[in-house]
Amino acid sequence: MDAEFWHQRWQNNQIGFHEKDVNPLLTEHLDSLGMQPGQRIFVPLCGKTRDIGWLLGSDLQVVGVELSDLAIQQLFAELDVMPEVSQTGPFRCYRTHHLTVFVGDFFYMDREQLGPVDAIYDRAALVALPQPMRVRYTRHLVDLTASAPQLLITYEYDSTLMEGPPFSVSSTELTQH
Repeated sequence: MDAEFWHQRWQNNQIGFHEKDVNPLLTEHLDSLGMQPGQRIFVPLCGKTRDIGWLLGSDLQVVGVELSDLAIQQLFAELDVMPEVSQTGPFRCYRTHHLTVFVGDFFYMDREQLGPVDAIYDRAALVALPQPMRVRYTRHLVDLTASAPQLLITYEYDSTLMEGPPFSVSSTELTQH
């Protein structure tokens, strides 16, 4: 699975992973992160999730990373805001008052570019990656965020019945990361 796979999914509007509503597990469990108004939450591989609008409405600052420029153009259109767009290293950066999204390869993000974060919300990043990439992803995420607390949503199913994405992530695998 490579970047071209995801670019094609967005270009062909094959985004069945995109939820039309805010994820109910986010609204139910965000308080477990102990976030205070104005704190910064990181949403890796964010796509155009409606969860970002909800997080902004919860008085949080949101920073995301996404591979697809098309997804982020759609995100800002759906939020009905016009971002400032600039180039920051290998990333195109879309920025408004409380929202910053870097478009590019997550694995090229560094701590300095990302800046400090108080928590992580991962609804669709870990499960979007095949197992070998998940090890690299989790190591990089921990390094980027100084082990910030996270709200992680995964799926566990018999992977012989369906090929991902989304991929099944067992509770055993979670404890190994």
